[in-house]
Amino acid sequence: MVSRERLYRTFGELLYVVAMSDGVIQKEEVETLEKILKGHPKGKEIKWSFDYESANQNNVETLYKKVIEVFSDNGPDVEYDFMIYALTEIAEASKGIDPKEEKVITNFSKDLLERFLKDIEKIKEKYT
Repeated sequence: MVSRERLYRTFGELLYVVAMSDGVIQKEEVETLEKILKGHPKGKEIKWSFDYESANQNNVETLYKKVIEVFSDNGPDVEYDFMIYALTEIAEASKGIDPKEEKVITNFSKDLLERFLKDIEKIKEKYT
């Protein structure tokens, strides 16, 4: 299990990946992010991570792989519902969801589920 602090930093990283997936972070996306995070108890930590990635312009593909690893290590979590909500809201913030943003959101759910299923199979093999 991943520390809660690491989990929330990773949320910020994934939000950055979605916002940057179309090549540029729009002002509307940042405003929507700030509005969403005001209602989250760890909103400041998530926003800090988003801002850090934005300032450093890290590679989105590499960062996405890291995000999936962290979430996979964490396992299922109720916070993922919030994450999907935030990803969708940010993607819709500027002229609707761009196909590249939609792909990241769809792949996030699919990739994470695949990792969880593989982990379940490994556990089954180990104990049967």
